[in-house]
Amino acid sequence: MKRKLIAAIGVAGMLFSVAACGGDDGDKGAGAETLTVWVMDGSSPDDWQADLAKEFEAKTKAKVKFEVQQWNGIQQKLTTALSEENPPDVIEVGNTHTPAYAKTGGLADLADLKSEIGGEWTESLNESSVFEGKQYAAPWFFANRVVLYNKKVWADAGLKDTPKTRDEFYDALKTIGEKTDAEPIYLPGQNWYHFVGLVIGEGGELVKKDGDKYVSNLADPKVAAATETYKKFQALSKAPKDKDEATPQQGEVFAKGKTGAFIGMGWEAGIAIKANPAIEKEIGYFTIPGATADKPEGVFLGGSNLAVAAGSQKQELAKEFLKLALSDKYEGALAKANGVIPNKESLQSNLKGNAPAEAAAPAAAVGGTTPLIPEWAAVENDPNPIKTYLTAVLNGKSPADAAKQVEGEFNKRLAQQQ
Repeated sequence: MKRKLIAAIGVAGMLFSVAACGGDDGDKGAGAETLTVWVMDGSSPDDWQADLAKEFEAKTKAKVKFEVQQWNGIQQKLTTALSEENPPDVIEVGNTHTPAYAKTGGLADLADLKSEIGGEWTESLNESSVFEGKQYAAPWFFANRVVLYNKKVWADAGLKDTPKTRDEFYDALKTIGEKTDAEPIYLPGQNWYHFVGLVIGEGGELVKKDGDKYVSNLADPKVAAATETYKKFQALSKAPKDKDEATPQQGEVFAKGKTGAFIGMGWEAGIAIKANPAIEKEIGYFTIPGATADKPEGVFLGGSNLAVAAGSQKQELAKEFLKLALSDKYEGALAKANGVIPNKESLQSNLKGNAPAEAAAPAAAVGGTTPLIPEWAAVENDPNPIKTYLTAVLNGKSPADAAKQVEGEFNKRLAQQQ
């Protein structure tokens, strides 16, 4: 999935990155080896890179060359680079894209690295680094959705506390609708990443195995339960049933001051603030409540992994780089600087004072992703069948009938050659 870090006005930026690319002719400088590291634009601050490179050189006598990549065309660029004789040594890979690169043989097995330094990696964050039982990457940083709410609207409705359960959340939104003229929640019909989170919360899967191929699992009762939750909350919204959160930008809708809450990334507050600077003082954040107070709602985890190119001639040096980059020192520094969730729960203390990041962190351990299979990529192409499914349900079809409506297209995409 595409991601970028945005330094929102008055709010710490939250999101992330996908894959990374570049290339270098290696270790021809000054007698020292040079490790080429590809990172995406916005993933890591310049001073973070400089400090890491300095410490790495002191430790190994090797230099680091960071090559910052742009989003446009990144997947093809990285695919090509990994197939060449002299690929970059270390690469940043989007978590949901990692299985595809692992399947093609482009990534080195990092089982030894996991054994050495990965004992405390949060399990949900590490899942995307594993393909067919092997460790092909290491979890780097992540982010997920939270509830952004208007403190004034909630106060006008007489609400003093933020909800801790799904039912309390729904009741609070109903109260806003009854006691104020504000729209309780802005939830467009096709905010499908939030829907993915609800499916994860129900323990459901969007695909299932049928023989040697994957097919749609939208007809599963757990997916239907998530759909009913989505439908219940969406009924409190005036948002269009056939649009996603970017059409229009939900932050711009929220900026008008007539919306109680919306579900989005922390950096979306910056969109609201840009549209209406006065709204900044009214924005609050809380973790999306789950069915019970002891477990947050499931969320989609977007983020980046770090991997070593299988064709790199500097495998051991690359692993030494990862040991340092993923150490508590540098993981913690990146979390603090960019407001992203680190790969260990013990490092979440670095998020203190960053309100959106603090709200996002509790759900990380119960979060997940879209199916971690190479075949999934085609499903997300427009028109996304999951969006079509959601709109059909919100317009009156049963989850079962809506699932049947998109099943053919869903399965066709899963069957495309990778």
